[in-house]
Amino acid sequence: MTKTRWPELDETATSLRLKHQNHVRSFPEEELDLDHSQWEDIHVITGALKMFFRELPEPLFPFRFFQQFVEAVKIKESKQKTQAVKKLIQQMPKPNQETLKLLFSHLQRVLAFSRKNLMSTQGIGIVFGPTLMWPELDAGNMAVNMIYQNQIVEFILIESREIFNLDRK
Repeated sequence: MTKTRWPELDETATSLRLKHQNHVRSFPEEELDLDHSQWEDIHVITGALKMFFRELPEPLFPFRFFQQFVEAVKIKESKQKTQAVKKLIQQMPKPNQETLKLLFSHLQRVLAFSRKNLMSTQGIGIVFGPTLMWPELDAGNMAVNMIYQNQIVEFILIESREIFNLDRK
């Protein structure tokens, strides 16, 4: 396994891989040349990241939490909503929590360059909402679910410093 500059990401990726290995379809290992010019295009990298999350047998936000997050994002009072979302994330399996923290920390850096990359919190919510969470059974209205998926990711992105204690060491 290739090591990255972020040891905690390596550890989290390993944990996720182990957690889902019994559920993932087996494909032959593919050697990737990360020095190849195709990886210079940020859209290719983002697409690969989204594909990784979409192909998990269970989303990063586990199925059993979907409706609870929908209810939490409906809370009107901001501090109460932040605490409800933070509590739900803390109830998730540790690998999911750690991956969310790293992902949202990275997305904060993406937002820091929003004037250059034209990505807003709303845009990131639209791109990553359906990628990170979806209901196990799509018995409801898909359009309504997508609105909630986007709102949840957008809210977590806005409140990620508080939710994940990003400013605290």
